Amino acid sequence: MDTRWKPNVTVAAIIEKNGRYLLIEEHTQEGLRLNNPAGHLDEGESPADGCAREALEETAHPFNPTALVGIYLSRFQRAATGEDITYVRMAFCGDIGDLQPHLSLDEGIVRTLWMTPEEVRASADRHRSPLVLRCIEDHLAGQRFPLSVIYTDVAVKLPNAPKSEGIPRQ
Repeated sequence: MDTRWKPNVTVAAIIEKNGRYLLIEEHTQEGLRLNNPAGHLDEGESPADGCAREALEETAHPFNPTALVGIYLSRFQRAATGEDITYVRMAFCGDIGDLQPHLSLDEGIVRTLWMTPEEVRASADRHRSPLVLRCIEDHLAGQRFPLSVIYTDVAVKLPNAPKSEGIPRQ
């Protein structure tokens, strides 16, 4: 029986304000780690919508993606369990709104931190993934792509999308 390889699709918010980047500190199986506000893309949402949702859930700040910073492929092998996971990450930059104090942070999130690029670089040993710094470095380098480079077919958002006759949707 064939099994199809399925990478995990994640979205990340690269949020900069006054020369500092917004990171989250979270509990992971590897201990307390730093990450960009990020998470898995949910069924029925576009990547930009998923990024806005994840940023709000993890930081209690509304986030409006305005550009794609990049698309990244990484592999993580968990030593303790032997788990081998490949991630496709779409990272977005954009505009952040005011803190919504009535919202609580996602489970596992300890706090948010505003860090300079130097502080982010100096804390690389605490990053959840090498992509934390890579996305920030690409943002600092001015890497931006229009949101229109990612097309989301309308069928993605339909509750019962019609299946085409023998032709897989891509």
